[in-house]
Order: sequence, then structure tokens, then C-alpha cells
Amino acid sequence: MLKHFEFSAEVQHALENKKPVLALESTLITHGFPHPHNLEIAQASEEIAREHNVTPATIAILNGKIKIGLTADELNQLVADKTSVKASKRDIPYVVSRKLSAGTTVAATMFCAHAAGIRVFATGGIGGVHRGDAFDISADLIELSCSPVAVVCAGAKSILDLPRTLEYLETYSIPVIGYGCDTLPAFYTASTSHKLSCRVDDVSSLSNLLKIHWQLGMKSGILITNPINARDEIPAADIDPVIASALKTAAEKQITGKDITPFLLNEIVSVTKGKSMTANISLIKNNIRLGAELAASL
Repeated sequence: MLKHFEFSAEVQHALENKKPVLALESTLITHGFPHPHNLEIAQASEEIAREHNVTPATIAILNGKIKIGLTADELNQLVADKTSVKASKRDIPYVVSRKLSAGTTVAATMFCAHAAGIRVFATGGIGGVHRGDAFDISADLIELSCSPVAVVCAGAKSILDLPRTLEYLETYSIPVIGYGCDTLPAFYTASTSHKLSCRVDDVSSLSNLLKIHWQLGMKSGILITNPINARDEIPAADIDPVIASALKTAAEKQITGKDITPFLLNEIVSVTKGKSMTANISLIKNNIRLGAELAASL
């Protein structure tokens, strides 16, 4: 057993019996959605995985223990704890040493999933290079370069500098696979002008690609970009002005670091009168379906 890790009985049984497991992050519970939407989406996410005969492993830190899989009571505890922090990979030792509770970001969840032997992780969108500052780079990208986990997402968040994010991914030899798409999805928006070099159209081919990546001993993760369903997307022409306004407000309020993404997403929810939250929930569920199908295939 890994020190400082605690596995739920459900996840432990699945791993020991080589059953498919899908990692899920927890910042959407602690910092991504307001109550009660956070609990509802967390429960719905786990249920989607189970419908595909895949064990969900929601990863979080509770009272200094890294939890690989949460019970219903632990999920409620995390939702109710207003002191939970947002933990990226670098924060894990501090949070554990102080016996705090935390939602894990994409980077932290990747690290924990890899340590726990879980190979597939589904999330909403990844972090990347922030607009206006080429040195403000999400730890998600760093972790993708060194944890060989398959990450299913709806592309990079629309609030980011997408060309620089793609350039970073290329520089660090991180494969970016378009699932049924030729361009990078941008979270709320299904397609952009940014071309991808790799496209896969079915789970079987995607599974085979991943197996070869791991058989070759590649050390990086693989980013699988799965566009939001067209019926739920917000076109770039509609969302881009909203993002620009939110970025301006953040700059005026001097909001930076790990606080900026939750702030921007909340601003966008407010201006779009909840439409962006509906899109966010839709893309998360869409990614979990694909992640579960992929985990089952592997």
C-alpha cells in the first residue's frame, strides 16, 4: 500500500482484480461548481462510469489522506467542507502534512492516479499557458510531460492562450489526439482554427494507440481532446467577448495564480446567465462517457 494513500474498497477490489477504473478529479467539487451542482455533477459522473461497468475513482485529499475513490459519505464531507483548498501537485505534501482537505487539480489527480496504477483519467478541460503572460503556465502541462496517463478532456479551457498551449505540448512531446475532430476543441466551443496532427475516430483505435505508447516506454501522458456536443456548445463569437471582459475584470482586481481560473469561470457563468455552466456539465459528462469506454476497452 502506498504511504499516505487510502483506496476505497470499491477501487481496491477493481484494481486487485484488474477491472477497469477511471480517475476523476475533485476541484470541480470544491472549487468548480456551486452547491448543490457540485454534488450532483460528482454523483452523476460516477454513475456514468458505473453504467459502463467501470469503477469510478474520484481522487481528493481528506484530512491529510490521499483518497483514491470516495464513499458517498466522503463525497458529502468534501462538499460540506468550506475550508477545503485547491491542491495542485506541488501542494500535496503540505496539505497531507497539515492534515487538510483538498480538491485535486488535473496535475495533482494525474500524479495520484499514476501512483495508484490508474491509466485513464477524464476531466473537463486542462489548464495551459495563460493569455498575456507566456510564463504563466499551468502545472497541468508539466504533469502531462511526465505522468503516462491518458487524459480525456474537451481541450484546453477557452480562457487560455491556445496557440502557446499547443506549442508547449509539442515541445514536450505530449501527443494531442483529436477524437473525431481535426482541430483543438476549446472547452465551451467544439472547434477552433488550431489544427491537430492526430485524429482517431473510434475507441478501439484509440485503445491500440495508447497501448503502443505505453509499450514503447513513453514517459508523457496522452491528451485526448473530445469536443463538446454541438447542441450544447457556445460559439466562439459569443463566448470570446465574455472571456475578454472577464480577463479585464480579473486584471483590475489583481487576481492571479490558482485563483484566476475559478474567478474567470464564475464571471462567465454570471454573464452568460448560466449557459456556460450547462455547457460545462455537458462536456464533463461527454468526457466521462468516452473515458469509461476507453478504460473498459483497455
